[in-house]
Amino acid sequence: MKEELFVSGRNIPNIDPYLHLWHWEIPLYLFLGGLSAGILFFAGYFYVLRKERDMAATIKWAPMFVPFFLVIGLGALFLDLHHKLYFWRLYTIIRLESPMSWGAWTLLVITPLSILWAFTYVRETWKNIKWPWKWVYTVESFLIQYRKAMAWIMMILAIILGVYTGILLSAFNARPLWNTSILGPLFLVSGFSTGLAFIILMSKSKYERKVLTRIDLIFIFTELFFIIHMLMGLQAGTQVSIEAANLFLGGEFTVTFWVYVVILGLAFPATLEVLELRGYHVPGWLPSALILFGGLVFRFVILEAGQITRYLY
Repeated sequence: MKEELFVSGRNIPNIDPYLHLWHWEIPLYLFLGGLSAGILFFAGYFYVLRKERDMAATIKWAPMFVPFFLVIGLGALFLDLHHKLYFWRLYTIIRLESPMSWGAWTLLVITPLSILWAFTYVRETWKNIKWPWKWVYTVESFLIQYRKAMAWIMMILAIILGVYTGILLSAFNARPLWNTSILGPLFLVSGFSTGLAFIILMSKSKYERKVLTRIDLIFIFTELFFIIHMLMGLQAGTQVSIEAANLFLGGEFTVTFWVYVVILGLAFPATLEVLELRGYHVPGWLPSALILFGGLVFRFVILEAGQITRYLY
């Protein structure tokens, strides 16, 4: 027999039940948004450094997938909307204090920009392709001239997009697990790490893989630091914050979080990447696949756990 003492009129079973309003669509959208941000940032970064020849997968190949990732992510977000016919109202106003407004306008710009960036490399990647209309060649030549400007804009918008995926959750003051300022940087670092993992998965250049692997290790260790910092911050907070942290420290999400996210999604692939850099033979796809898997599970766990946490005091 379980005895409970209610000190609040809220949380009464069958009267004030838990509300799980966000399901698989939102974590999928957050994952694909962070992944796209990571790919686009490094595409722009290495282009500005004039590394087109050495970093072909980073600058040319991987960004080809970004428009599809963004469209799928936005499609998932659209499915989650209850009033689908009124989504356009987000674009009738700009509210600087609203993370959702930042995200909506950023996606409005970065999605067509990713398409234009990929378009400028289509004929360089597949040389047999010929456009059926002459004006397409004119547009292509014009865009190629402004690749550097596009690269800078992509990097700035990628950072905003990556941070926004975490700030979108941290703005919910009613959810103690989400209401932490570390969530924005954590999602940014995680998104950039998954972006690097995807590029490494595509790359066939040893030099490129080596450069990206070294960068990815920095992001993985930074992500682990942020995760520890987040849990320590919650443990040092109020009772509801402590209970939120306990979901991962002995609670129902402990195994999922520590096994699938921290160990298999971060620590183990980082170990494999270190071994690969030291000259040991490691299956090239394995660390990247684990990082992508861990990044996806991380967003599902944070979203599900965050909806459980609540204020009762």
